[in-house]
Amino acid sequence: MGRPPLSIGTYGKIRVTEEGPGSFRARCLYRDYDGKTYEVARFGATGTKAETRLKEALRDWVAPAVSEGVTTAAKLADVARLWMRELEDDAAKDHKSWGTVDTYRNRLETIIIPAVGELRMREINNPKIGVPTFDRLCRHVRDASSVSSAKTVRAILSGVCTFAVRYGALDTNPVREVGRLESKKAKHQRIKPRALTADQVVDLLGKLDTDPQAIAADLPDLARLFLGTGERTGEALAACWPDFDEGKRLLTMAGNVIRAKGRGKVMNRGKTENAGREIPLPEWCVAMLVQRRSVARDLTGPIFPSSTGTVREASNVRNRAWRPFVMRTGYEWVSFRTFRKTVATLLDDAGLSARQIADVLGHAHPSMTQDVYMGRGTVSRLGADALNASLTQPNE
Repeated sequence: MGRPPLSIGTYGKIRVTEEGPGSFRARCLYRDYDGKTYEVARFGATGTKAETRLKEALRDWVAPAVSEGVTTAAKLADVARLWMRELEDDAAKDHKSWGTVDTYRNRLETIIIPAVGELRMREINNPKIGVPTFDRLCRHVRDASSVSSAKTVRAILSGVCTFAVRYGALDTNPVREVGRLESKKAKHQRIKPRALTADQVVDLLGKLDTDPQAIAADLPDLARLFLGTGERTGEALAACWPDFDEGKRLLTMAGNVIRAKGRGKVMNRGKTENAGREIPLPEWCVAMLVQRRSVARDLTGPIFPSSTGTVREASNVRNRAWRPFVMRTGYEWVSFRTFRKTVATLLDDAGLSARQIADVLGHAHPSMTQDVYMGRGTVSRLGADALNASLTQPNE
């Protein structure tokens, strides 16, 4: 009669052997909840460390069918693509933004894989290889491009390595040891946001209202919506008539439209956890929306539809309509993001707190102190009243 199998979810005797100088292997048999028995092994600098890592792996066990391809012998390029597959799955379930997925995929394929994709996980595990290699890459990207790009590369490397740690291909995440990336000498520095003054807003709106091409592109009202809400471009274009409550003078930000590679236009729930929000509107913004609604063809569709009644493409609006307008009117430095900066500046000048401004703009974390000690999510008319006072009668 053979030996009875291990009980489901349990492991057998742990055996530790010395594989070489400073390298010990701890292994045992583990019976998973699928009924199969697997041999599980982990290495460590001492027998005790190897055994500790083995017990941690058993605690966080994932069957080989799930972690196939994530081994100490796997190349970083292959593990990174498995990680990307998981990221795409999260985006499909609305846990991640498709915009983030596209950005990460681009940096992965154009920067990371060409530079370090051939490294094996066991090589990355070596602190004399993994940490300095990743540190050099991030610094190179910073110096050749920008701090922002370098931080994106670091975030991707960290995600891939965390993924590898989960499946036992790495002991720790070496990206945690990468140095700080701030620099005053990076090739491309982040452009400091510039806000419009109240007088500039009035002048800009006046030019919009008298520009035939801007009117044909439906820019005057769209600019007013940006100024009345501080919304991101994709949020404003995704806004639909059911999101507008005239009685309460509110616009509910319920989505964000982006273009994802291979998927076309995609609607997601917003950029941050605080993105879905009710935005109190200035009186002049309410009046503008009421007037638009009175001539709208579809009261269930977008407030600013395309010529075919669908959600407009943000890139088309920027490149084909807005950019030509600002170039011919002397406001070439003004982008749609400038309106968010303008709203934040006007609200700050009006005395609103950083938390209140963050709630208007849909920022999740103005600072830890403000998140912990100040109330969040309450609908206040202070923001709308401040914008109403600052930009009274922009139509005139």
